[in-house]
Amino acid sequence: MIRTQKNLLLGGGLLAASQAMAGDLLLWQTNSLSYLYGKDFAVNPSIQQTITFEHADRWKYGDNFLFVDSTYYNGEKDRNKGVHAYYGEFSPRLSFGKILDRRFEFGPIKDVLLAMTYENGEDDTEAYLIGPGFDLAVPGFNFFTLNFYYRQTEGSRPGDDVWQITPAWSYSLPLGNSNLLIDGYIDWVVDNDQNSQGTYHANLHVNPQIKYDLGKALGWREKQVYVGVEYSYWKDKYGIENNGNFDTNENTTSLLLKVHF
Repeated sequence: MIRTQKNLLLGGGLLAASQAMAGDLLLWQTNSLSYLYGKDFAVNPSIQQTITFEHADRWKYGDNFLFVDSTYYNGEKDRNKGVHAYYGEFSPRLSFGKILDRRFEFGPIKDVLLAMTYENGEDDTEAYLIGPGFDLAVPGFNFFTLNFYYRQTEGSRPGDDVWQITPAWSYSLPLGNSNLLIDGYIDWVVDNDQNSQGTYHANLHVNPQIKYDLGKALGWREKQVYVGVEYSYWKDKYGIENNGNFDTNENTTSLLLKVHF
């Protein structure tokens, strides 16, 4: 756990330092804290509370996304992690169009990028992802990205040399005197991997959030305080194949409060 926190804090610190050095290279950034409460999770204990820190920014030559989950298990311990667990990801992307000062636009594609992700959780859960990314022009959406990742794990666990497809999106709808924001992502690992330590199975994780802009409705600043739900559908969670003795298919909804600062 200590190693995980140090690595994630280091990643966040490097990100902050790069922004400070970039100065006017930084175009925008946003930070948020979320609280989620949900039941019926698979693999881990059923009832969970999670506090999530998120950072997103766009700078002259690309964009960055970072999140850290701090999850508390209610009522029972996880057999490997106890009553509490950390997990985080850092996802920088570099824009070929901006770096080369050229337009990489054709059809719905607005830009072509080098997409990377570093995953870090407790125990032996590190992974490194790299591949092509695309910014897409999809009518009505605030943004729509599509990344193709080649996955490599740290250590001896299975999960190497498999491909992952990750679309992410954001869409706004007017609702009364405020707005409804629908955003999220899909992680689809399309391959299996097997070694002496076991098998990593292809899996699909669909994770959207539906959020109401409560701050705007109450006359506060818009895009600051949201309430809503997060839905998680995860087939063969963590790459563990579902079977009659061990249900690894997750289908759950969590209550959500999110504050941007």
